[in-house]
Amino acid sequence: MSEKAKLTIGDQSWEFDTFVGSEGEKAIDTRKLRSTTGYIAYDDGYGNTGSCKSEISFIDGEKGILRHRGYPVEQLAEKAGFLETAYLIIYGELPTRAQATKFRRLVHDNTEIHVGIESHFDGFPPNSHPMAILAALINSLGCYYPELATNNRQQDLENFDTAAPFLISKVRTLAAMAYRTEMGMPFVYPDPNLLYSQNFLHMMFSTPYQKYEASETITRALDLFLLLHADHEQNCSTSTVRMVASGGANLFASVSAGVSALWGPLHGGANTAVIKMLQAIHKDGDDGTRFIEAAKRKEARLMGFGHRVYKSFDPRAKILGEVCVKVLDELKQEDPLLDIARRLEQAALEDSYFIERNLYPNVDFYSGILLKAIGIPVDMFTVMFAIGRMPGWIANWREIANVKDGRIHRPRQIYTGPGPRDFIPFDER
Repeated sequence: MSEKAKLTIGDQSWEFDTFVGSEGEKAIDTRKLRSTTGYIAYDDGYGNTGSCKSEISFIDGEKGILRHRGYPVEQLAEKAGFLETAYLIIYGELPTRAQATKFRRLVHDNTEIHVGIESHFDGFPPNSHPMAILAALINSLGCYYPELATNNRQQDLENFDTAAPFLISKVRTLAAMAYRTEMGMPFVYPDPNLLYSQNFLHMMFSTPYQKYEASETITRALDLFLLLHADHEQNCSTSTVRMVASGGANLFASVSAGVSALWGPLHGGANTAVIKMLQAIHKDGDDGTRFIEAAKRKEARLMGFGHRVYKSFDPRAKILGEVCVKVLDELKQEDPLLDIARRLEQAALEDSYFIERNLYPNVDFYSGILLKAIGIPVDMFTVMFAIGRMPGWIANWREIANVKDGRIHRPRQIYTGPGPRDFIPFDER
């Protein structure tokens, strides 16, 4: 028997059930709050509202824990690749050797884009943001493969095992094509002999005269970047995917909405903000020293430090930080922005001001540095995030789609506009 939560308003009291999640999270079941009491719970930004029950990922921000289907992200980063982690997130279990081989083959076989989609890129202005292109073209994929995007829930679920690797593969090809369009360069077609991350870098950076060949260090770094972004509970874009899916929308429409939500600078733009901060510091002729002191006086804002969810440390940051060191050492780049970044990192890890306030470098800080070092342009950073987050969006769509008699998401509101008014005819105003 669960404990009861009592709500008292005036001289009336009501009791509500409570329940506990598998990791000890406690919740009050308020689904009948309005019908029972006439009140709703006001929770701006849903910071204290559980919008769903999910089996996909778990975060304990106070302890710096992130697990996917029960597996610590540290173990997955050490022992698995992006595609194996994607399979785990989507299907609930790590793949067997046979399952992994089949899943990789499905991803591999769906790399190429329908020739008709290539013409769509001509319709975008040259200065179009790649996230706008990505969101539009992911949705348009459903037009070219209508059997995978029917808006018939039963049919979409029957075709899910085809659609999931299809999207994971196609998103990186579309991303590379968006970049090439922005740069005014011809498309580079996928190479069937390359692995997932290698193929993406090939499609991004190869030329008709020279094939881009990524080193093992850079390939592994990009794979880890994608793995560490694969899912992160009910963030803005994932919640958007679930809300769109709750209306019965197909997988393509739902994840396209996720791309649009991720585009927001407060969500997917954090690693972009890191590079812009470093650029501003360099433009001021500062090596980071003055900026650090200004941040202590609260006259400057550190981007990429601390985290809304993680209160002690971001478990993904430690992993990516170590990879950053390896990449920078291999490339031996002389870049003043990277020098500034290392100075900021050192201050955050050693200065008592930052330590006491938990202003540690987070995953966005290191991902911004890593992507810049690899050669990914700043306006593609959020696109890279979207490629990595695709498995999580797909898994959350599937979770919603498998709920029998699921309800469409429809939050309530507190109306604060004018009260009832009499209409005044236009000629009398």
